[in-house]
Amino acid sequence: MPQPSPARIVVLVSGSGTNLQALLDACAEPSYGARVVAVGADRDGIEGLARADRAGVPTFVSQLSDYTSREHWDRALADKVAAFEPDLVVSAGFMKLVSADFLERFLTLNTHPALCPAFPGMHGPRDALEHGVKVTGATLFVVDAGVDTGPIVAQVPVEVAEDDDVASLHERIKVAERAMLVDTVGRIAREGISVEGRRVRIGGPDR
Repeated sequence: MPQPSPARIVVLVSGSGTNLQALLDACAEPSYGARVVAVGADRDGIEGLARADRAGVPTFVSQLSDYTSREHWDRALADKVAAFEPDLVVSAGFMKLVSADFLERFLTLNTHPALCPAFPGMHGPRDALEHGVKVTGATLFVVDAGVDTGPIVAQVPVEVAEDDDVASLHERIKVAERAMLVDTVGRIAREGISVEGRRVRIGGPDR
């Protein structure tokens, strides 16, 4: 029987694109079940776009300052994403919030360097250290209108070492985060995903 077409993924980036690279490497394996069909960014000249170029993946840039309003930018970004007919959008270090209209059009995933709902926002590893937790980690979630508040898709724990500083802890979290992202996106591509309220199931409602 013919194999199903690989799931189509658009990745949004704002910086170096290490999570993007992990997805590009995974998608090079035919058994992974997905392919990155485009990479979008909110600014030009970043390594994330260069990674996509080296992999032969189409890119686009939607810079906020090029548009008359935030709403205009958001609509333009959504239209550029839609042109690639994605099954899934992955925010991989994309440093802009998108609108509810965007999220209604595309199932969008993001990662956070903490075990949500703990320590949301820009400083998850720092806040975990300051709170004195012994275990933190990374979360993959469905993006909603809040800040790191969407339904949780996957989580991975990372122990906090006695001699950790923010940089060392964050680096170990990023390693775990990349592995979680690659594994979970592949499973979603091969098995499907359902979101009912705050409950997320990979494999659909009947798995």
